[in-house]
Amino acid sequence: MAFHVIAGPRDAGPGERALMFDRADEIFAAAGVDDHDRIDVPGRGATEPSESQLREPLQGIVPALQSGSLFGGSSGLLVVDAQNLQKSEAEVVAELAAVADAEALTAIFLTAGAIPAPLAKVLKERGETTSIKKMRERDAARWTGEAARERGIRVEPEAVTVLVRYFGSDVAALGQALDQLAVDGSTVTAETVEGRYVNRPDEPMWLLADAISDGKEGEALRRLADFLEHGHPLVVLSFLEGEVKKRSLAAIAPDVDTYATWVGASASAYPVKKVWDQRSRTRSDSLRRSLDALARADLQIKTAPEETHRVTLERLTVAMCRWLGR
Repeated sequence: MAFHVIAGPRDAGPGERALMFDRADEIFAAAGVDDHDRIDVPGRGATEPSESQLREPLQGIVPALQSGSLFGGSSGLLVVDAQNLQKSEAEVVAELAAVADAEALTAIFLTAGAIPAPLAKVLKERGETTSIKKMRERDAARWTGEAARERGIRVEPEAVTVLVRYFGSDVAALGQALDQLAVDGSTVTAETVEGRYVNRPDEPMWLLADAISDGKEGEALRRLADFLEHGHPLVVLSFLEGEVKKRSLAAIAPDVDTYATWVGASASAYPVKKVWDQRSRTRSDSLRRSLDALARADLQIKTAPEETHRVTLERLTVAMCRWLGR
């Protein structure tokens, strides 16, 4: 099947979006697609008007649908937030999709709402739809138990309850927490979770984030040292990744209300307004570099001797000050 629609709830948050992307990865893997083009459809008012039939961020859809892989096999296209396509754009994409080579292409459309009718009709005729339901806390608890078994770790029911109470239905955050807890190699108890996450010293962590946002390397390093007196390096990574992911969501959200829905908070809440105000000065390449550096630091801390952990975090902190600071 060449075309796939992955439909999430209209108020899809980070957890549901993570499941949508996971399903897309599974489809690409089953089709033998090692790499794919990604197109993010901007929301209304997020781009300048264009004389072309497609807004500038969407123009890569044309060659992706018209040509197969240069190396044989199936090429891949991932269109994110397809519900934001304008009617005229949907008509153009529908025309291309109707004649695209099904044997040379795997195209996936992620949507958190109705895809405009011209394209929806073609996708229904040529493809299949997978629905991702709204995650509730009981769904997240079930997911956490299954994810723990997949990772080969034992998590006591009380610990699952604490994890869900802390991270809610955000399965992306829950998965990262399980990865971090798996490092200990023992049964995860409620006390383990509370000691690592719930009782963490919030003030130094927020001060660290503020120092990074201000680009103040010296202050950020001091805040990092304060936290590491009693905190675990992986908690720092978890917190920083959460901050970068919030900025990434803000960067692609069409408006502050949508962003607030994605992070499960009120648009008037100070943390929401704070991240949203930083949106205009956060470059996409800086976010990508930060996520890549976080992933490498995570691997380093999990595999390298403990004495290297502090210097790894210090280098990461300085780099993020330069990438994300004012």
